[in-house]
Amino acid sequence: MTSPANRTYKYYDFVMAAFVVVLVCSNLIGPAKVAQLEAPLLGTLTFGAGVLFFPISYVFGDVLTEVYGYARSRRVIWAGFIGLAFASFMAWVVVALPPAPFWHNQGAYETAFGSAWRVALASMIAYFCGEFVNSFVLAKMKILTSGRWLWTRTIGSTIFGEGVDSLIFYPLAFFGTGIIPNDKLPLVMLAQFVAKVGVEVVFTPVTYWVVAALKRAEHEDYYDRHTRFTPFSLRV
Repeated sequence: MTSPANRTYKYYDFVMAAFVVVLVCSNLIGPAKVAQLEAPLLGTLTFGAGVLFFPISYVFGDVLTEVYGYARSRRVIWAGFIGLAFASFMAWVVVALPPAPFWHNQGAYETAFGSAWRVALASMIAYFCGEFVNSFVLAKMKILTSGRWLWTRTIGSTIFGEGVDSLIFYPLAFFGTGIIPNDKLPLVMLAQFVAKVGVEVVFTPVTYWVVAALKRAEHEDYYDRHTRFTPFSLRV
C-alpha cells in the first residue's frame, strides 16, 4: 500500500505551475502600472494593477492546502519563492546591462522592470510570510470545522495571510522613501488589503468548484492532524 508521503497526483503539478506563473506575473508585470477606474457609488479608484491578479495566488494556495494538505502546499510556496527570487534577479541583471547605442527603450524598460531592490526584497519577504500564514490558518481551520464551511476557511485564511502580507510589504518597501508619505501608508495598506480580500470573496464560487473537482479526481481530502507546521522543510 502506498504511504501518504509517496502518493502521486494527476493535477498537483499543474496547480503548482499555475500558482508560480500567477505569482511571478503579478509581481513582475502588475506593479509597474498604476490604474484608475470610475466605479459606481465608490467614485474614482486608483490602484496598482497587480492587485487584481496577486490575490489569485491565494486562491491557488487555498486549493492546494484544502485538497493536498499543508506539507504539499509548503513545497509550492517554496517553488513560488524561488521563482519570484529568480525573476527579480533576472530583471535586475537585464536592466543593468548597458543598452546598445541603437536601442532607445532603456528608460521604458527600467520603468517596467526596474523595481528597486528594497521593493523586490519586501515583496519576497511579505509573500513568504503571508502565504505560510494563509496555509497554516486554513489547515487548522479545516480541522476545527471538521471540513465543513469551506468559505470560512478560504476567506478567513486570506484575511490573515493578506493582512500579514500588507503589514510587512508596505512599511518595508516604502517607509521613509517619500514615494508614499508615511502618514498615508496605513490608508494605502488598508485599501490594498480590502481589495485583495474582496477578490478572494468574488472567487469563492470558483474555489468551491475547483476544490470539489480536484477532490473527486485525486481521491484526496487531506487533514493536517499530524503535520509538522514548520515552513523550513520540503518533506511531505
